Amino acid sequence: MGAVTSQASVLVVDDDAKSLMAMRELLQTPGLKVVVANSGQQALECILRDDFAVALLDARMPIMDGFETARRMREHERARQTPIIFLTGAYEDPPSMFRGYEAGAVDYIVKPPVPEILKSKIGVFVELYNKSADLRALAARVQSVQEEEQRRIAREIHDELGQALTALKMDLSWMTNRLPPDSGSLLEKTRSMAAQIDSMVHSVRELAARLRPEALDELGLPAAIKWQAREFQLRAGIRCNVTVPAGELVLDQERATALFRIFQELLTNVARHAAATKVDVTLRQVEGSLLLEVTDDGCGIVEKQIRSPSSLGLLGMRERAAPFGGRLEIGPRRGKGTSARVLIPVPAVAALAATQIAS
Repeated sequence: MGAVTSQASVLVVDDDAKSLMAMRELLQTPGLKVVVANSGQQALECILRDDFAVALLDARMPIMDGFETARRMREHERARQTPIIFLTGAYEDPPSMFRGYEAGAVDYIVKPPVPEILKSKIGVFVELYNKSADLRALAARVQSVQEEEQRRIAREIHDELGQALTALKMDLSWMTNRLPPDSGSLLEKTRSMAAQIDSMVHSVRELAARLRPEALDELGLPAAIKWQAREFQLRAGIRCNVTVPAGELVLDQERATALFRIFQELLTNVARHAAATKVDVTLRQVEGSLLLEVTDDGCGIVEKQIRSPSSLGLLGMRERAAPFGGRLEIGPRRGKGTSARVLIPVPAVAALAATQIAS
């Protein structure tokens, strides 16, 4: 389905160049990518680009030490769940170790590390990462099959049931035109039946659209987002301002579907929890990726809600973005409300096609 599959990566952060080189040589094995950073700031830049199975942080670094680096890592959606192991000197005292655990560490290793112990501990987290990746791939496959089934059902409902209702209304109209002029009660009954058929046709179209919007398949993601925003505005009574690319957007069906379903879930969250009066929606291309931004002026979201394992809607949105190397960033909006950003990388071939269309 075009999902992103990547080998496990380990981040090693140390301000000592010799230590970095030694750690890279020690850990570099087939199937494992070792990324090194010589400062806390460089480490934060790395986590914005890659997912890591585990991060090894030197506790003692100038400017930004390992503890501060760990705390800042935890502020980023991509690195919030990354296991952190601190590399410390043998002289470290218990209070320093407590600081590390408070910053989000899962373990400590004394420098210089014993190779067998280091590899064993790294191997545990790499194995967990790979199993997690397998589960994400399975979830993506299930979603793909589900979308295809919904597309098939929507098509059958629209074509078969819709056509049958249309034929029924035509037959009813034929009968009505042949009733005697003085058939008052019969004429009233046929008009009532015609109204019921119209209502059923409308319900069939709504059901088919919920299963799989025609705009998404026939007109593309920008048109589908505008359509969904209009529907949301009518149902929820919350004003929607939508900004999408004016020209054609070259995007594969899987990514378009993932972004559209995430957008639907974000609007559902606004309707259920935000108590908002306005939603601003923006879809645009940024540096080889598609960025969907949805902000509202409601009551906002708190950190506990973002991290809660019971927030199944947030979990589902992250799982939809993950197979493509995408991510969801959600948090309080400055001033009032909630801001959500969904960033999904677009294959180079699609980005090139989009550039050629624009020119």
